[in-house]
Amino acid sequence: MQEISMITLMRGPAVFAIAVLATGTASATEASYKCDGGTELTAIFSPVGSTPGQVELLFAGEDGDLVLPQAMSADGGRYADADNEFWIKGNSATLTRDGKSETCEVSKGAQ
Repeated sequence: MQEISMITLMRGPAVFAIAVLATGTASATEASYKCDGGTELTAIFSPVGSTPGQVELLFAGEDGDLVLPQAMSADGGRYADADNEFWIKGNSATLTRDGKSETCEVSKGAQ
């Protein structure tokens, strides 16, 4: 009889943990970048597993933002449309807007 009680008690928290994990919501990831051409931006990445994936780029000192859909990449994370691309690998990224490219690094203290 004690064994059954122990199993029931042990199973209770496990079921609760599974229920919490199943109902938890994923949140977007945010990182700030400084680019060698002077551009400063914040990238807001859609939650892992969201379909379709995308990044919203907010540019310091500029009106508007740029939303790019996730694109195929053999290495790193790539977001692109017909004229723009944001390609990240580790703490570095390449930003291409209207044919002009800049190399960007994650800002200190941001990730």
